[in-house]
Amino acid sequence: MKKITTLFLAATILASCGEPDKQAQLADLKKQLAEINSQIKTLETEIAANGGDSTKAETGTSVAVQVLKNQLFQHFVEVQGKIEAEENVAVSSEMPGVVTKVYVKAGESVTKGQPLAELNNKAIAQQIVALNTQLDFVKTAFEKQKALWDKKIGTEIQYLQAKSQKEALESQLASLKAQGQMAVISSPINGVVDNVTAKVGQMSAPGYAAFTVVNLSSLKVKGEVPESYASKVKAGSDVVLFFPDINKEVLAKVAYSAKVINELSRTFSVEVNLPADNNEYSPNMIALLKVVDYKSDSAVVVPTDVVQRAETTSFVLVAVKEKGSNVVKKRLVEVGSSYNGNTEILKGLVAGDVVITKGYQNVNEGDAIQF
Repeated sequence: MKKITTLFLAATILASCGEPDKQAQLADLKKQLAEINSQIKTLETEIAANGGDSTKAETGTSVAVQVLKNQLFQHFVEVQGKIEAEENVAVSSEMPGVVTKVYVKAGESVTKGQPLAELNNKAIAQQIVALNTQLDFVKTAFEKQKALWDKKIGTEIQYLQAKSQKEALESQLASLKAQGQMAVISSPINGVVDNVTAKVGQMSAPGYAAFTVVNLSSLKVKGEVPESYASKVKAGSDVVLFFPDINKEVLAKVAYSAKVINELSRTFSVEVNLPADNNEYSPNMIALLKVVDYKSDSAVVVPTDVVQRAETTSFVLVAVKEKGSNVVKKRLVEVGSSYNGNTEILKGLVAGDVVITKGYQNVNEGDAIQF
């Protein structure tokens, strides 16, 4: 307390140097000193009334400590991945032709089989009209021939020829109608139109992507994990997904873990399904996968930097009470996994131990400490 008073007076005197009225400054400082001494006397009286000793000074090196408790400890393997759509389809026409109609725009929802565009199919339409006319005549001739044959009039060959001709034309008509349907570009899945490249008047052909349709209800995150974790990362493993573009974190589980190791990258694939009711995600968005490869629900954990090593052993400095004073003790420990600045202690420490977390570099075993 006397040191505080001396420092306070020195600081006040230094701050006031250079002012002209030194007598007034001196009088003011003496007044402040009298007030501080009065406060000191009052505190000493109160401490003595409570059975304390106001003259006793704390001894030992100042340190910071942490009381250990059992807690959850997890180790993660971190890999980068991206969002993929299970159904992300580039839709093209089944036959070459000029686009005559476009029915949808980017962003519209479509259903499976819904027409997206139509190609010029006039030639096919004209052939269908002509074939229908021809088929009507052949059907009439067949019906008359059949009626005669039923009455045993005419020959069987005449009846069979009429029937064969009718069936051949019906088959041709069905084929032409199927070709006509190929002139319509339809969506193969339920989803959202993500891109439209087809334009009225332009040529379209098989293999040329006229539309892109994405099913956003079946998104997943896919990443590649080093093969050294193959025995630890399985389907069902907990995983934390972080999306830096939207600054969002999601808790999930590994839905699929590949059994085959990639020969070039020495990695295996993992997949994590995303909820279908969220429109924040987009295919190809970057994601960080933090897969839990080790977990302990009741672990003793210390900051990694407090674990010191001497030759083949590891130790931690703890504070213990001896004869009413806090002193430093060395505890040999067996360390487990480390992650994000924390280390699991397998042996040597238990819940309730007081670990020195700051100032441990300045003390040795047996030193007195205060905290």
